[in-house]
Amino acid sequence: MKMCSWKTKNFNRRKLIMLGVVVALTLIHYGAFAQDGIEGINEANTKVRSYFSAGTNLMYAVGALLGLIGAVKVYQKWNAGDQDTGKVAAAWFGSCIFLVVVATVIQSFFGV
Repeated sequence: MKMCSWKTKNFNRRKLIMLGVVVALTLIHYGAFAQDGIEGINEANTKVRSYFSAGTNLMYAVGALLGLIGAVKVYQKWNAGDQDTGKVAAAWFGSCIFLVVVATVIQSFFGV
């Protein structure tokens, strides 16, 4: 087995030190170009707020669609003479009310 000489160890140590210096200088260089995140946060806030009204309208539309589907289901059960028509009507009506209330409360809570 061949042993490393003193010159080889010294050369490896120099390479390691030079690599460390290069990495440190690179980090310092890129750190000078770093920016704070306030602009990004403000842009994200603006974009989310601009999408919120469309999302609220979408929730209202989904609530209306669920209301129509629920009305048809309840009508079918009522004509068939099922005993649990009241439970089904309450469930469908409750889901529609939930969607509308959630959209309105979130809109009021966040001031959008």
